[in-house]
Parts: sequence; C-alpha cells; structure tokens
Amino acid sequence: MHFRVVILNAAEQDLKALRTYLLKHFSIETWHTRYAKIKEAILRLQSFPQAGVIPEEIEKLHLSQYRQVLSGMNRIIYEIRHDIVYVHAIVDTRKNMTSLLTQRLLRVR
Repeated sequence: MHFRVVILNAAEQDLKALRTYLLKHFSIETWHTRYAKIKEAILRLQSFPQAGVIPEEIEKLHLSQYRQVLSGMNRIIYEIRHDIVYVHAIVDTRKNMTSLLTQRLLRVR
C-alpha cells in the first residue's frame, strides 16, 4: 500500500528553524546534507509508515497513531490516518518532547 505524506505547517516551521540554525552555526553544505536525509526518511513513510516507533512520551498518553522515525539528530513525529501520513514535527532529538508537545498544544488553542 502506498501512503500519501502531508507535511503540516508546524513541521514546515521546524524545518525553517533548523535551516536557520544550521546556516548560522555551520554551513550551507551541512543544511543540504541534513535536509536530504530528512527528505529520505519522509519519503520512506510513503511505503513503510508502520516502521516508526511510538515515542515514549506519546505512548504514555495512549495515542498509538503517532509514531517517529529518526534522521540523524532529528525526530520526525507523524500520525497515520487511513492512507495518509501527517508529519507533525521535525525536532532535535535532544529537545524535551513533553515540553515541545505542551508548547504545540498551547499554541493551537
């Protein structure tokens, strides 16, 4: 089965922030390398969305439709609904996921 992947606005903003950070502290080459790996990981979701694991922080909330895959130092958090994969977040693995989720939920309201 082939899934359609939709990158939500919050994940797009995450990518923009990552780009800004990498360009400021590293180089354009670093950004291109990281972005290519993130794109690869997201493209794999079209064929293998169940390959991701349920993040521990989200599992505690009993939200099993949310999963993550890793791409280098980044977590790609996504949701599977029917034949569509919604990418919600692309964040550094070192960030506190509970804090991030709280911020995102408060921003939506």
